[in-house]
Parts: sequence; C-alpha cells; structure tokens
Amino acid sequence: MIIAGEASGDLYGAHLVLEMKRLAPDLRFFGLGGPEMKKVGVRVLFQLSAMAVVGMTEIIPRIGYIFRALRELKTSLRSSPPDLLILIDYPGFNLNLAKKARVLGIPVLYYIPPQVWAWWRGRVRKIARRVDRVAVILPFEEEFYQRFGLPVEYVGHPLMDLPLPRRAKSKIREGLGISHEKGPILGLLPGSRAEEVVRMMPAMIGAAEIISHYYPRLHCILPLASTVREDVVKPYVENATIDVTIGRSDTKELLKIADVALVASGTATLEAAIMETPMIIAYKVSPLSYILGRFLAKVSHIGLVNLIAGRTIVPELIQGEATAFRLAEEALAILKNNGLRAEMKGQLRSIREQLGQGGASRRAASIAGEMMGL
Repeated sequence: MIIAGEASGDLYGAHLVLEMKRLAPDLRFFGLGGPEMKKVGVRVLFQLSAMAVVGMTEIIPRIGYIFRALRELKTSLRSSPPDLLILIDYPGFNLNLAKKARVLGIPVLYYIPPQVWAWWRGRVRKIARRVDRVAVILPFEEEFYQRFGLPVEYVGHPLMDLPLPRRAKSKIREGLGISHEKGPILGLLPGSRAEEVVRMMPAMIGAAEIISHYYPRLHCILPLASTVREDVVKPYVENATIDVTIGRSDTKELLKIADVALVASGTATLEAAIMETPMIIAYKVSPLSYILGRFLAKVSHIGLVNLIAGRTIVPELIQGEATAFRLAEEALAILKNNGLRAEMKGQLRSIREQLGQGGASRRAASIAGEMMGL
C-alpha cells in the first residue's frame, strides 16, 4: 500500500513505484494517490485531489471524505494486509494509518516524512513508535531524525531524478505562442491545492499588472498542477489586463523561460532553484491557521531554498506581506538589477548542488525492497 496526499507526493510515489517494479516486476500497488501513480499501475482507491488541503482550518470542508478514506484504508490493511506500507508526507493522515499497521504487524517505510523539524516536533516520537524506517530527501533531515533514534537514510531529492528540459527557450516560447518580441516573462506558481490558488492568485495577478506598467510587453506563464482544475484559475486569468498563458507541461520547462517567478511556498521553490530561476516566495493561509502556525513554528524561514541555505537567499512574503504591491516591488527589483539577478542565480545553483546527483527513487526503492525481502 502506498499513500500520497499531495501532487508532489503523487509524482515521487510514481517514480518510486517504477524503481520498485524494476526490482520485482510482479509487485502490485494500491492506495491513495493521483494521476501520476495511476499511470504507473497503482490501483488508486482514493483520489488525492479530494484530500489535498493546506492549513489547520481549511481541512473542515473535506473532513467527511478524508475520514472515509482513512477508515476504508484501515479496513484494507486488516482484510488484505500488504507486505509493506509506504507513506509519503501527509502526516496527520499517514501517522494514523501507520498506527493501525503497527498493531497489525505490517512494516512501514516513511518516504519523505513530515517536516517535524519545522513544527509539531512532538510528532517525531509518534514516527519513532509507528514507523520502521525513514528515507529523507533534505540534507539536514538525517541528523535530526538520528537524534531520536530512528533508522533513517538520506536518499537525495527525487526532483533530481527528473530530466531537465531539453528544448531551447525559443522552442518553448514558440510552443506556448509567446512571440520573441514580448518583454520579460513572469512565472506565476500559486500552489498545488485549490485553496492555495484562491488565496494567492489575486495578489499574483495584481503584482503582474503593476509590473506591466514598467514592462508593457510583459507575458505571464502559469504552470498548473495536476491537482488543480483549470476552471479554478480561469476567472483570474480572464479578468486580467495582462497576457497569461496556462501551461500543463513540465513546470521546469516553463520555469526555464521565466525571468522571475512568484512562487507559493512548497516543492515548486525547489523546481525553480533547479532551473536557477530568480523567485519571490509567497504564502497565505486562513488567519487562524497563520496564528497557530506562528505559535508552533520552530524555524526562521518557510521557503525550502532558504531553509537549505540556512539564510535568506530569496525574499519571503508571508500572510499580510503577500500583497500585489510587495510582490511587484520585489520582482521589479530583480528584473531591473542584472547584478542582483546573477547573484540569486548563483545562490540557487548552490542549492541545486546540495539536493544530490539523482538516484533518490532508486535508493528509496532499495530500502523498500530490503524491507520486503526482495
């Protein structure tokens, strides 16, 4: 059984499944996931598009579906026990499922455990009680989990397993119908959950409209996550006074042609780092979620690139700071200053080097194979 509750986890889970099938082609998988896991043959019992939420109050509208999925997956653990349970992030749900697996004697691998080093540190003890092995993808996580006596291995980041876009920038632009006469390209990455998009799009579109006063030929590209329907973003795009192209292709390919990007905090910030795309990280949640998050947070940054660097290398605009004016101000500072843009690209290159040289999915599959006696 494999469980991924978010778009990035769906992608990483799919690559892990492919590597495990190379070890043992007759392996069968089932669980919770999305289109990427379905493509590689996972029997998806519950769709992650109905599960992915952000914040502590935003979960309420989905609670019925989430509890039904948890209940039925627990039933599956008991009635058709798998040889291994693989968990990918999604901590509240997954730790509950891990507890049931432990009672039933089913081994549990947590591939990409929750960011308990950032908040909810008490959860690490739950992980230690309920999980057999942990495979982490950020360089500083291994030492953190080792302090709690967990069998942990740093496997590298699975994003580094994905191929870099090969097409030339001119061909990518041509494919999107963006003429060469256009001015700078602004990437808009509002998140992989509908709630994130609704919160972030007004400020991002507003920022783009402000920037267009300085760069009238500005063009925006919006890579849409597989978990977000196009009709969620269309109202914002159709009412905008600027050109916005919605793309469903590889996010990194769209980032390759962006001069700067406005990025919701999350995995997309690492994709931008891999492409050395200068960015501004922005994030908003409900007021109550923000207050609770501030109370629980144990880190000074929320952006993964800044966390890995251990300092601020890209601007972070959180909650009340994530306005159209502030986003535009930071983006214009980058667009107008070639030296600043070059410096940020160099710092992002350093982050990319820290993410490993690839092979994360293969190493994680090897751990899973050991646990299954393959």
